[in-house]
Amino acid sequence: MKIKLTTKLLSQLLAGLVVLSSCAQKETKEKPMVDNVLLKEWTGPYGGVPAFDKMKVEDIREAILKGIEINLEEIEAIANNPEPATFENTIEEMERAGAELNRAFTYYGIFSGNMSSPEFREIQGELVPQISEFSSKITQNEKLFERIKAVYDASQTTPLEADQQRVIELNYKSFEMNGAELNPAQKEEYAAISKELSSIYTTFSNNVLHDEENYITYLTEDQLGGLPEDFIKSAANIASDKGEEDKYAITNSRSSMDPFLTYSTERELREQVWTNFYSRGDNGDEYDNNELIAEILRLRRKKVEILGYSNYAEWRLQNRMAKTPENAMGLMEAVWPAAIARVAEEVADMQAVADRNGEKITIEPWDYRFYAEIVRKEKYDLDSEEVKQYLQLDKLTEAMHYVAGRLFNYNFTPVPEGTIPVYQEDMKVWEVTDKTSGENIGLWYLDPYAREGKRSGAWANTYRSYSTFDGKKNVLASNNSNFVKPAPGEALLVSWDDATTFFHEFGHALHFFASNVKYPTLDGGVRDYTEFQSQLLERWLSTDEVINNFLVHNETGEPMPAELVTKIKNAGTFNQGFSTTEYLASAIMDMKFHLADPANIDVDKFEKETLAELNMPKELPMRHRTPHFGHVFSGEGYATAYYGYMWADVLTADAAEAFAEAPGGFYDKELADKLVKYLFAPRNAIEPAEAYRMFRGRDAKIEALMRDRGFPVKTVK
Repeated sequence: MKIKLTTKLLSQLLAGLVVLSSCAQKETKEKPMVDNVLLKEWTGPYGGVPAFDKMKVEDIREAILKGIEINLEEIEAIANNPEPATFENTIEEMERAGAELNRAFTYYGIFSGNMSSPEFREIQGELVPQISEFSSKITQNEKLFERIKAVYDASQTTPLEADQQRVIELNYKSFEMNGAELNPAQKEEYAAISKELSSIYTTFSNNVLHDEENYITYLTEDQLGGLPEDFIKSAANIASDKGEEDKYAITNSRSSMDPFLTYSTERELREQVWTNFYSRGDNGDEYDNNELIAEILRLRRKKVEILGYSNYAEWRLQNRMAKTPENAMGLMEAVWPAAIARVAEEVADMQAVADRNGEKITIEPWDYRFYAEIVRKEKYDLDSEEVKQYLQLDKLTEAMHYVAGRLFNYNFTPVPEGTIPVYQEDMKVWEVTDKTSGENIGLWYLDPYAREGKRSGAWANTYRSYSTFDGKKNVLASNNSNFVKPAPGEALLVSWDDATTFFHEFGHALHFFASNVKYPTLDGGVRDYTEFQSQLLERWLSTDEVINNFLVHNETGEPMPAELVTKIKNAGTFNQGFSTTEYLASAIMDMKFHLADPANIDVDKFEKETLAELNMPKELPMRHRTPHFGHVFSGEGYATAYYGYMWADVLTADAAEAFAEAPGGFYDKELADKLVKYLFAPRNAIEPAEAYRMFRGRDAKIEALMRDRGFPVKTVK
């Protein structure tokens, strides 16, 4: 069973801790009345919506603890049912349990990811170990596991319906992986480790957030050389909001750092901004994460050794597409040589520019983006700032809705302001309907801007997942970004990379909306597969239909010129050395850390020595340096699984070739129908490798990835 929590964020925060609850909101006569608004059944249109306008931090503690109490009572009733265990009275009842707690977790996830505050973090620190204990009480409930095992054993001789069989197998495997078959002493130790880890994850995450909020670089007017006008206006607006009039704020977030390093002509300031960003969690102070990481690695190893595994990666990957650490490393090692070879070529091009200009420097990490942009202009006559004028966030939103209409037959209609409660004034909401029948699919929420208390990056959440169990549930999903909010009256212009990420996260939302499963458990996914659908959706950004209709100039409204489109497509594999290497370095380090002996590990030393062994180019860092690698160390969702983006990208490149070869191209009706039927709608109801074969007629080939990135195919072993 996949970790079942209401929000993606919380599953990352407490990944590995199984919460046996669903998004069902069915009330029964036996359930006690609850007064806390965060526990109450959602009311209003669209099958009920979260009361975001009524949520308060002070209600969180009571809501989570009361929700846990109710859920444990439900689980005890299931475990102590005197009737023989059946799928209906055991597994279906587990699917039905936990409605109140799931609603509370929705609000908890919002406070944690989108609206964090010192007050919330204090409450979170208290709750996380209690949530861990709650999870252990379920996974270590012997009577409950006996009933699950009885249903599982019976299904091995008399198979259930296909979706029921998948549910029982996921449930059984999850309990087994989380210590259900340990002896009492082992269970106690396993639960204690899980509880300790949960607290450390929270501290790690809060340390990173502290460094993001407190390392701000303020510029004066004479330090703005090279910066685009819209960026300058946004920086001034942020500084003003922080009480620094007549200054310009570069926040310690990727959305601020990246464009500054790309355009600023102030090399010393580039180094300062770069250092602030890549030193998050690594400043030798009370917020330093290195010792926490060492302890996480030791506890994770100890935890899986209790289960009989030699290392954490071996335990984690057994139910992923890769199956083993060796398979995951094999893919990454096949791509790595080509990636760093391309970096050497890119650096040579950049160094030539610096030398030609008589600048007497050696390319350093804070120079890479700046000189890459110059090379891009020279090689392809392509100016990223020129491209940016055609990438307005509002128009990109329309483009995504257009793609969803063509592929999924969805229509997105803005919900009038004030109709649906939101937790932040900048949020917008759309109703999603089927274009043919008019049937409501759900609601799509968009929270686009960076702000204090919001974690960095971009992600998708589900507030309510689809299922037809106990009545159809429509989907409530959101996309969350960290774009720097433009000055009043200005359009929000983004880079091509940011536009790609915007499409990527919308792919996750479409995966939620397209779900066609009966049981809530099946609405989950396999980590090295669920990124595939979102990565694939990125490809529609560069289709002619999107470019010609939605990429229009910010001021003139004119479509992007054909000449510029050609330049963009010609430069499609430009800087792939940088993007592939910075990602792969993080993914390989993730795996190496969890395969190494953690007994006396020096995290900083291990990072440096491992990167040296890999011949990591000195001119660029890992995308996520270890001290702020939240994917891996603020929870367990991506631990030893960050490779999954590359695994999914093999599927993506292979599927993209199928669309490129189809008669109707990327909008081919027959292939789009297969895309939805086999790759989106089943979610986790079908084993991922089998689902992909049903779509493609064969397994994906790594050669497609190498072609896609412009790497020599012969480098694949």
